[in-house]
Amino acid sequence: NPNSGEHFYTASTNERDTLVRLGWRSEGNGWTSPSYSSVPVYRMYNPNAGDHHYTTSTTERSALVRAGWTYEGVGWYSGGSRPLWRQYNPNARTGTHNYTLSTHERDVLIRLGWRNEGIGWYGV
Repeated sequence: NPNSGEHFYTASTNERDTLVRLGWRSEGNGWTSPSYSSVPVYRMYNPNAGDHHYTTSTTERSALVRAGWTYEGVGWYSGGSRPLWRQYNPNARTGTHNYTLSTHERDVLIRLGWRNEGIGWYGV
């Protein structure tokens, strides 16, 4: 989102296309996820900050719901051998998390002050 800096991740081409029509910039495909696995990636929304968060942890999902986040369902599934690295920007209000296959991108963000949160999930 050029206005907030948020990166939004979706498995839905319709959702992507709708957001592009509304002014979001598409950055292309970040990774490929399996059509199904036993490990869902949950999508959360913070209505106060206008931010999304993605996690495979039911504990984290429940804690965010208790803190006022909206659970939006399963965004996609984790599976495969390619780790998606998760970084957190403690100085941002929106776009606080980044997820990437690139260890270079991860390392650059960490050098810029983002916190390394390890592997968020796996892609194919």
